[in-house]
Amino acid sequence: MFIFLDESGDLGFDWSKAKTSRYFTITLLVCDSTQVADAFRVAVRRTLRNKLNHKKSTRRVKELKGSATSLEVKRYFSRQMPEHGWGLYSVTLNKSRVYPDLQSKAGKKKLYNFLARFLIEKLPLTSAPQGVHLVLDRCKNKEEIQDFNGYIANHLQGILPLETPLYISHESSQNNPCLQAVDVFCWGIARQRSHKDDSWFKEFSGAVRCNETYLR
Repeated sequence: MFIFLDESGDLGFDWSKAKTSRYFTITLLVCDSTQVADAFRVAVRRTLRNKLNHKKSTRRVKELKGSATSLEVKRYFSRQMPEHGWGLYSVTLNKSRVYPDLQSKAGKKKLYNFLARFLIEKLPLTSAPQGVHLVLDRCKNKEEIQDFNGYIANHLQGILPLETPLYISHESSQNNPCLQAVDVFCWGIARQRSHKDDSWFKEFSGAVRCNETYLR
Protein backbone atom coordinates (compact mmCIF):
# COMPACT_ATOMS: atom_id res chain seq x y z
CA MET A 1 0.00 0.00 0.00
CA PHE A 2 1.28 3.44 -0.96
CA ILE A 3 -0.08 6.51 0.86
CA PHE A 4 0.61 10.03 -0.35
CA LEU A 5 -0.27 12.88 2.02
CA ASP A 6 -0.85 16.55 1.32
CA GLU A 7 -2.64 19.43 2.98
CA SER A 8 -4.52 22.57 1.98
CA GLY A 9 -4.93 25.71 4.04
CA ASP A 10 -2.76 26.61 7.02
CA LEU A 11 -2.56 26.18 10.77
CA GLY A 12 -2.34 29.89 11.47
CA PHE A 13 -4.76 31.45 13.95
CA ASP A 14 -4.19 35.15 13.40
CA TRP A 15 -7.63 36.04 12.07
CA SER A 16 -6.53 39.63 11.38
CA LYS A 17 -4.54 38.31 8.41
CA ALA A 18 -6.57 38.04 5.24
CA LYS A 19 -4.76 34.90 4.07
CA THR A 20 -5.43 32.90 7.24
CA SER A 21 -7.66 30.02 6.22
CA ARG A 22 -10.80 29.08 8.14
CA TYR A 23 -10.22 25.38 7.53
CA PHE A 24 -7.22 23.07 7.31
CA THR A 25 -7.55 19.94 5.18
CA ILE A 26 -5.37 16.83 5.06
CA THR A 27 -5.90 14.34 2.24
CA LEU A 28 -4.46 10.90 1.56
CA LEU A 29 -4.17 9.34 -1.88
CA VAL A 30 -4.07 5.60 -1.20
CA CYS A 31 -2.82 3.27 -3.96
CA ASP A 32 -3.29 -0.45 -3.51
CA SER A 33 -0.17 -1.40 -5.48
CA THR A 34 3.02 -0.18 -7.12
CA GLN A 35 1.29 -0.44 -10.50
CA VAL A 36 -1.45 1.99 -9.46
CA ALA A 37 1.07 4.48 -8.06
CA ASP A 38 3.05 4.21 -11.30
CA ALA A 39 -0.13 4.92 -13.29
CA PHE A 40 -0.60 8.15 -11.34
CA ARG A 41 3.00 9.13 -12.07
CA VAL A 42 2.34 8.62 -15.77
CA ALA A 43 -0.91 10.61 -15.56
CA VAL A 44 0.79 13.60 -13.93
CA ARG A 45 3.75 13.60 -16.32
CA ARG A 46 1.48 13.26 -19.33
CA THR A 47 -0.66 16.17 -18.14
CA LEU A 48 2.39 18.36 -17.63
CA ARG A 49 3.79 17.42 -21.03
CA ASN A 50 0.63 17.65 -23.11
CA LYS A 51 -1.28 20.46 -21.40
CA LEU A 52 1.19 22.72 -19.61
CA ASN A 53 4.56 22.21 -21.27
CA HIS A 54 3.57 21.55 -24.87
CA LYS A 55 5.72 22.82 -27.72
CA LYS A 56 3.75 26.07 -28.12
CA SER A 57 4.16 26.97 -24.45
CA THR A 58 6.83 29.53 -23.58
CA ARG A 59 6.95 28.60 -19.89
CA ARG A 60 8.02 25.40 -18.17
CA VAL A 61 5.77 24.16 -15.38
CA LYS A 62 7.63 21.81 -13.05
CA GLU A 63 4.73 20.78 -10.85
CA LEU A 64 1.01 20.10 -11.13
CA LYS A 65 -0.75 22.19 -8.47
CA GLY A 66 -4.43 22.30 -7.61
CA SER A 67 -4.43 26.05 -6.97
CA ALA A 68 -2.62 26.92 -10.21
CA THR A 69 -4.25 24.53 -12.68
CA SER A 70 -7.37 25.24 -14.73
CA LEU A 71 -10.44 23.03 -14.53
CA GLU A 72 -9.88 22.01 -18.15
CA VAL A 73 -6.40 20.70 -17.32
CA LYS A 74 -7.68 18.97 -14.17
CA ARG A 75 -10.30 17.19 -16.24
CA TYR A 76 -7.63 16.07 -18.69
CA PHE A 77 -5.64 14.72 -15.74
CA SER A 78 -8.69 12.83 -14.49
CA ARG A 79 -9.01 11.07 -17.84
CA GLN A 80 -5.43 9.80 -17.52
CA MET A 81 -5.86 8.39 -14.02
CA PRO A 82 -6.20 4.66 -13.27
CA GLU A 83 -9.80 3.51 -12.99
CA HIS A 84 -9.39 1.18 -10.03
CA GLY A 85 -7.10 0.37 -7.11
CA TRP A 86 -7.06 3.72 -5.34
CA GLY A 87 -9.07 5.94 -3.03
CA LEU A 88 -9.05 9.25 -1.19
CA TYR A 89 -9.36 9.86 2.55
CA SER A 90 -9.70 13.39 3.89
CA VAL A 91 -10.29 15.28 7.12
CA THR A 92 -10.99 18.99 7.43
CA LEU A 93 -10.30 20.83 10.67
CA ASN A 94 -12.66 23.63 11.70
CA LYS A 95 -9.95 25.93 13.06
CA SER A 96 -12.36 28.26 14.83
CA ARG A 97 -12.98 25.55 17.46
CA VAL A 98 -9.35 24.66 18.20
CA TYR A 99 -8.40 25.13 21.86
CA PRO A 100 -5.98 28.01 22.60
CA ASP A 101 -3.26 25.67 23.92
CA LEU A 102 -3.10 24.00 20.50
CA GLN A 103 -2.64 27.31 18.70
CA SER A 104 0.97 27.72 19.89
CA LYS A 105 3.93 26.62 17.77
CA ALA A 106 4.32 23.39 19.74
CA GLY A 107 0.56 22.86 19.84
CA LYS A 108 0.21 23.16 16.07
CA LYS A 109 2.83 20.42 15.56
CA LYS A 110 0.85 18.13 17.87
CA LEU A 111 -2.37 19.02 16.09
CA TYR A 112 -0.92 18.23 12.66
CA ASN A 113 0.46 14.89 13.82
CA PHE A 114 -2.84 13.98 15.45
CA LEU A 115 -4.89 14.78 12.34
CA ALA A 116 -2.55 12.73 10.15
CA ARG A 117 -2.80 9.78 12.54
CA PHE A 118 -6.59 10.21 12.85
CA LEU A 119 -6.90 9.82 9.09
CA ILE A 120 -4.31 7.08 8.57
CA GLU A 121 -6.00 4.91 11.18
CA LYS A 122 -9.12 4.84 8.99
CA LEU A 123 -7.30 2.96 6.23
CA PRO A 124 -7.56 -0.83 5.76
CA LEU A 125 -3.96 -1.24 6.91
CA THR A 126 -4.31 -4.92 7.75
CA SER A 127 -4.83 -5.65 4.04
CA ALA A 128 -1.29 -4.50 3.17
CA PRO A 129 0.95 -7.46 4.08
CA GLN A 130 3.74 -6.32 1.73
CA GLY A 131 4.17 -3.08 3.67
CA VAL A 132 2.80 0.42 4.08
CA HIS A 133 4.68 3.25 2.39
CA LEU A 134 3.72 6.73 3.63
CA VAL A 135 5.09 9.66 1.58
CA LEU A 136 4.63 13.34 2.36
CA ASP A 137 6.09 16.61 1.14
CA ARG A 138 9.44 17.50 2.67
CA CYS A 139 8.45 20.75 4.38
CA LYS A 140 9.45 19.92 7.96
CA ASN A 141 12.83 20.37 9.62
CA LYS A 142 14.85 17.40 10.91
CA GLU A 143 13.40 17.55 14.42
CA GLU A 144 9.83 17.78 13.12
CA ILE A 145 10.41 14.84 10.76
CA GLN A 146 11.71 12.67 13.60
CA ASP A 147 8.78 13.70 15.81
CA PHE A 148 6.20 12.98 13.10
CA ASN A 149 7.72 9.63 12.11
CA GLY A 150 7.99 8.46 15.71
CA TYR A 151 4.46 9.54 16.56
CA ILE A 152 2.89 7.81 13.55
CA ALA A 153 4.96 4.64 13.95
CA ASN A 154 4.16 4.33 17.67
CA HIS A 155 0.43 4.70 17.14
CA LEU A 156 0.29 2.27 14.23
CA GLN A 157 2.10 -0.50 16.09
CA GLY A 158 -1.16 -1.73 17.54
CA ILE A 159 -2.91 -1.75 14.16
CA LEU A 160 -0.38 -3.13 11.72
CA PRO A 161 0.31 -6.88 11.80
CA LEU A 162 3.75 -7.67 13.21
CA GLU A 163 5.07 -8.83 9.83
CA THR A 164 3.90 -5.68 7.99
CA PRO A 165 6.70 -3.07 7.69
CA LEU A 166 6.01 0.68 7.77
CA TYR A 167 8.10 3.06 5.68
CA ILE A 168 7.81 6.85 6.02
CA SER A 169 9.59 9.22 3.64
CA HIS A 170 9.59 12.99 3.18
CA GLU A 171 10.23 13.91 -0.44
CA SER A 172 10.19 16.90 -2.76
CA SER A 173 6.80 17.24 -4.44
CA GLN A 174 8.53 18.42 -7.62
CA ASN A 175 10.26 15.05 -7.81
CA ASN A 176 7.26 12.94 -6.82
CA PRO A 177 4.28 13.08 -9.23
CA CYS A 178 2.03 11.23 -6.77
CA LEU A 179 2.45 14.06 -4.25
CA GLN A 180 1.37 16.41 -7.02
CA ALA A 181 -1.68 14.24 -7.68
CA VAL A 182 -2.82 14.33 -4.06
CA ASP A 183 -2.24 18.10 -4.03
CA VAL A 184 -4.75 18.46 -6.86
CA PHE A 185 -7.30 16.30 -5.04
CA CYS A 186 -6.75 18.00 -1.68
CA TRP A 187 -7.29 21.42 -3.23
CA GLY A 188 -10.59 20.23 -4.70
CA ILE A 189 -11.84 18.88 -1.38
CA ALA A 190 -10.80 22.03 0.48
CA ARG A 191 -12.35 24.24 -2.20
CA GLN A 192 -15.65 22.41 -1.96
CA ARG A 193 -15.65 22.76 1.83
CA SER A 194 -14.56 26.39 2.15
CA HIS A 195 -16.14 27.95 -0.96
CA LYS A 196 -18.94 25.50 -1.80
CA ASP A 197 -17.30 25.12 -5.20
CA ASP A 198 -17.59 21.51 -6.31
CA SER A 199 -16.73 21.98 -10.00
CA TRP A 200 -13.54 19.92 -9.62
CA PHE A 201 -14.57 17.87 -6.59
CA LYS A 202 -17.49 16.24 -8.39
CA GLU A 203 -15.10 14.94 -11.06
CA PHE A 204 -13.45 12.58 -8.56
CA SER A 205 -15.97 12.37 -5.68
CA GLY A 206 -16.66 8.72 -6.47
CA ALA A 207 -13.15 7.86 -5.26
CA VAL A 208 -13.59 9.61 -1.89
CA ARG A 209 -13.90 6.92 0.77
CA CYS A 210 -13.74 9.22 3.78
CA ASN A 211 -14.42 12.96 4.01
CA GLU A 212 -14.85 14.08 7.61
CA THR A 213 -14.92 17.35 9.50
CA TYR A 214 -13.03 17.52 12.79
CA LEU A 215 -14.48 19.89 15.43
CA ARG A 216 -17.71 20.74 13.67
